[in-house]
Amino acid sequence: MSEKTASNPGLMEKIVSLCKRRGFIFQSSEIYGGINGFWDYGPYGTALKRAVEQLWWREMVEKRDNVVGLDSTIISHPKVWKASGHLDKFGDLMTDCRNCKARHRVDQMENPAVCPACGSKDLTPPREFNLMMKTYVGPVFDEEHVAYLRAETCQPIFVDFDNVRISSRQKLPFGIAQTGKAFRNEINPRNFTFRSREFTQMEMEFFCKEEDSMQWYEYWRGERIAYYKNCLGFSGDEIKIHDHETLAHYAKAALDIEFKFPFGWGELEGIHHRGTWDMSRHGEFSGESMEYFDQDSGKKFHPTVVETSVGLDRTILALLCHAYAEEMAETKKEGVEEDLRIVLRLPPELAPVQIAVLPLTKKLADPAEKLHRDLRVWLRSEYDLTGSIGKRYRRQDEIGTPFCATVDFDTLNDGAVTVRSRDSMSQERVSMDQVRTYIMERLKR
Repeated sequence: MSEKTASNPGLMEKIVSLCKRRGFIFQSSEIYGGINGFWDYGPYGTALKRAVEQLWWREMVEKRDNVVGLDSTIISHPKVWKASGHLDKFGDLMTDCRNCKARHRVDQMENPAVCPACGSKDLTPPREFNLMMKTYVGPVFDEEHVAYLRAETCQPIFVDFDNVRISSRQKLPFGIAQTGKAFRNEINPRNFTFRSREFTQMEMEFFCKEEDSMQWYEYWRGERIAYYKNCLGFSGDEIKIHDHETLAHYAKAALDIEFKFPFGWGELEGIHHRGTWDMSRHGEFSGESMEYFDQDSGKKFHPTVVETSVGLDRTILALLCHAYAEEMAETKKEGVEEDLRIVLRLPPELAPVQIAVLPLTKKLADPAEKLHRDLRVWLRSEYDLTGSIGKRYRRQDEIGTPFCATVDFDTLNDGAVTVRSRDSMSQERVSMDQVRTYIMERLKR
């Protein structure tokens, strides 16, 4: 019987353990004691991360005629961040406990007068802390050579608007999408990869006329909700919309799409009506016109921007929480003694390994290796010969492999393999030359 993981109070501990044990996510520089807020993706985590990023790119860019891509540098001219307001206003209030020396973000404290770590009331006065990560460009470390790692991927999109528009021959309305690293010097990183100091964003800035902007805002709201339900398989009770009551002075609307993590509801994606703020500010600070000339009306104006911004790392964490399951199963027929089966029910399209080829013994290695070589051209295939067949099934369950193809002694006679399904544990005999078609048809479901 399957246990729905959202009700499991120890789920985060189990996921962190699984991620390290099976090569999804490790703490960065672990042999030196680690560094808080930084994470490395292992072999299976890398495959999952790339698959999710490619899915987002396909849905947001490749399937659309009015969205194009950009890949900008991590370091921009410092004036970019002055124009965006990050150097002046991008920060949080923090306080230190004089008793236990813990540091806290004030907005994350249940009672700002009491240390959540030790209960002491001996706290320093709240003070502003800028989240920008500072560095230097060139051989001299002085204020003239200061630069900043980008805190969000959207600002270079605004800066490159004209270059992209002209080279791609786009007219309003159209969007520019980008995926890449962003950096924030978080005071208190927490909840595994949910809040980190280095993370990957997937953002799309949609440029349109002001009079059409709310219509596009509602359009992208619907598109992004559909993505989480149809592409990632999240249910209605796992995600919700949080409309912002307090808005920035330049915004007309803003919302968060939240996921129900084991530690509570947390933001996955923000959809924001940013008005003309970004374009006008960069025009003001650069001295270059950021206006768009509309040939139909003969007028110049700053485009209005509707933004969709999602964290790739948070999406991965949400997928792991959604997919993790434990069940008591009849296991004798699979050759294992343990009754508890841990399985990641990842969408087959996103699974790090889509099919594992398992020869029953080393004597069957030749036909199994040939099948693996043929499949890996089309699918994320893994060849696994180590351990009993039952233990190999369990290992593949834990990394989310939707199908296993077992090469047995009957294969030498009938040219078929036993394909085992991760979710139902059912087995079906499939001809070796039909395995690719069989799997690819089921990946689309």
